[in-house]
Amino acid sequence: MRQRKAKDLDKRLEACGGWLVREPGSGAWDECFPDRRAAADGAAGFDGASAADRRPLYAEIGCGKGDFLIAKALQDPAGDYLGIEGQETVLLRAMEKAIRMAGVRSGGTVPDAAAAHSGPAPLDNLRFACCFVNDMTALFTDGSLSGIYLNFSDPWPKARHYKRRLTWRGRLQEYAGALKPGGFLECKTDNDDLFTFTLEEIAACGWTPEIVEWDLHSTDLPAAQVCTEYEKKFRAAGKMIHYVRIAF
Repeated sequence: MRQRKAKDLDKRLEACGGWLVREPGSGAWDECFPDRRAAADGAAGFDGASAADRRPLYAEIGCGKGDFLIAKALQDPAGDYLGIEGQETVLLRAMEKAIRMAGVRSGGTVPDAAAAHSGPAPLDNLRFACCFVNDMTALFTDGSLSGIYLNFSDPWPKARHYKRRLTWRGRLQEYAGALKPGGFLECKTDNDDLFTFTLEEIAACGWTPEIVEWDLHSTDLPAAQVCTEYEKKFRAAGKMIHYVRIAF
């Protein structure tokens, strides 16, 4: 769904400062996260790029208003989290929410790498990028991600639009290339047709999912503990949340 443009959008995006990665690309991620940048620069306490390699990077493609990724980043300060969203107004909501959650003033200043190591700042491991993911190879080098989240992606219900679905086999294979050995892909949706399609596409890739649940919240799986905005609404309306996890 297209969002109405937020008032003073450009000014508010500018106020988000270092939370926004302004030139997304495979070379940007080590520069935008303080711990990764410090490792690459050989700062005290780091042994060069290998330290950045040990720090996991997770991406949510289509992060919406940020509830899920903010919760994950707060829960796991040892990992770096990247939210990708193509709609500027939606992404703005996510960043402003992150700023409020981190207790940062409205200027949205993110501590620099040196300051970060006097003590980690809340959500200093979270960044956002405004773009549509049409080509994973343009954004991520092979094996650069530890995990990918696809939450309540657009189902593109018309049959002729199947290649636009984020779980079409061509896209799934690109995700696999961007993931490290031991990495994972997790998908949540309330849409029965999209979930069936996703399982068929996973099978077409020759993969066997680690977990398949048609009713996630009837389980005690960790994935049921962190919810998106849509997930909260759908659960309140009594809808089942479908979930699949693939380990690579």
